[in-house]
Amino acid sequence: MAKKTRTIARIRRHRRVRKYISGTPERPRLNVFRSLSEIYAQVIDDENGHTIVSASTIDRELRPKVKGLSKTEQARLVGEAIAQRARSKGVDTVVFDRGGFRYMGRVKALAEGARKGGLKF
Repeated sequence: MAKKTRTIARIRRHRRVRKYISGTPERPRLNVFRSLSEIYAQVIDDENGHTIVSASTIDRELRPKVKGLSKTEQARLVGEAIAQRARSKGVDTVVFDRGGFRYMGRVKALAEGARKGGLKF
């Protein structure tokens, strides 16, 4: 049996959640990935296998804005950016997929930023 690590545990949680959560063209999935230094968000249509929009702290557009901010504030900005980009593509309702991460800290800040930007979930 393989050694249980935090990453493996997160992936198992994510798989468990993904059994029930799926993105459709009408209501795509807002996926969040949090690394130690960055945070990434994608709006995904799982039926067609397409990423509709994405945003992260390494975006050329967001890079100068997030410089010097706390990670939580960076996540909030990424949430607002993903909401703005999704709405410009005609998406206003999504299914939130926290990616096996706990709904707290940066993941919660990103979700609140997306809600502030006008996404409904």
